Amino acid sequence: MEAYLRVGVVASTHGVHGEVKIYPTTDSLERFLSLTDVILVTPENKQRPLTVENVKFFKQFAILKFKEIDSLDEIQKYKGCDLMVSRENAQPLQENEYYIGDLLGLSVESDEGRKLGVLSDVLQTGANDVYVVKRPDGGELLLPVIDACILDVDLEQGRVLAHLMEGLLDL
Repeated sequence: MEAYLRVGVVASTHGVHGEVKIYPTTDSLERFLSLTDVILVTPENKQRPLTVENVKFFKQFAILKFKEIDSLDEIQKYKGCDLMVSRENAQPLQENEYYIGDLLGLSVESDEGRKLGVLSDVLQTGANDVYVVKRPDGGELLLPVIDACILDVDLEQGRVLAHLMEGLLDL
């Protein structure tokens, strides 16, 4: 499991005092209201710790002001960079909720003992998530994240147990 979780991406600058628009990669935009300490991954792939000084919202973006940055010139170079939080500062999860980063790479097996592939992506559709499974033959299998299909997720064992509902292999 990763030590840090991505909460957003720097989309653009906002104003002349070092504020940035953040495109959220979390489920809730309001999550940014509780942020204090974040890590900005620089273009050189280094970690720059920052303190959130102010948060406001505009459309689907969070607009953040960092205590350590006061100018447009200083923040502009971080456009497209990831904004991360430590696991300790991450949102607590409910039962049967997982961070997407923890799911990627898990082995996916059927309840009949058949290896289906490796979980390569999670699509968030609104109704329910969909696990994208990279098949050994190079194809993809889409599994809806519903109780009838996803029977168990075991992060410690590194596997997902799924029931192949009728027609799933035909997609």
